[in-house]
Amino acid sequence: MNKIIECRNVCKSFVDGERELHILRGITLEVHDKEIVTIVGPSGVGKSTLLHIIGTLDRPTSGEVLFRDKALSSLGRQAINTIRGKEIGFVFQFYHLLPEFTAMENLMMPALAQGYTRKECRERAEYLLDLVGLSDRMEHKPGQLSGGEQQRVAIGRALFNRPSVVLADEPTGNLDERTGEGIIELLWKLNTEEDLTMVLVTHEASLAARAHRNIHLHEGEAYEDAVPRS
Repeated sequence: MNKIIECRNVCKSFVDGERELHILRGITLEVHDKEIVTIVGPSGVGKSTLLHIIGTLDRPTSGEVLFRDKALSSLGRQAINTIRGKEIGFVFQFYHLLPEFTAMENLMMPALAQGYTRKECRERAEYLLDLVGLSDRMEHKPGQLSGGEQQRVAIGRALFNRPSVVLADEPTGNLDERTGEGIIELLWKLNTEEDLTMVLVTHEASLAARAHRNIHLHEGEAYEDAVPRS
């Protein structure tokens, strides 16, 4: 399998007053083409921090992240922005939809700002909203949609630029069990039908159980499939 993402000895620390907090301590991992990998662990262990570093939204204090064998530290800001804009789609726990715009407009607006024509944007948005099961809700605003429907809009938006990787931070964390299961089914459908690679931060055992691999974070270190006993 082709390797898309690699972390080599990634560390991340923050200064809090006179203290230095070591969040990630030498994380080494790989994510391969068409895999679904979950990052799991209790709150506060750095799951979201690691996802942001993988997604180029943050930088490690030390260590290296590679995307398709290219070290991000060797690339300029424009090249990194291109990777983020064209290769990576982001899904967050709280949707981040614009409340004054419809589902259709929430998908179209970022692409319009990038220079796509309105016709191109509308055709792509219609396709994606149908793909995520919202063909009958395209003209509804977020306030008229359920939490699960809003997350489906957010997933559609993440797919607009045809990314090769989707990074999702607690995609079911704000949903009830039944609605969350629907989102899980959708993500696995997209993995199979759209050949998407996914890295999912989650505390949901049902989601992690279905992944190809689980990366457990424990005291700043990464363990695949299981954390060693003390």
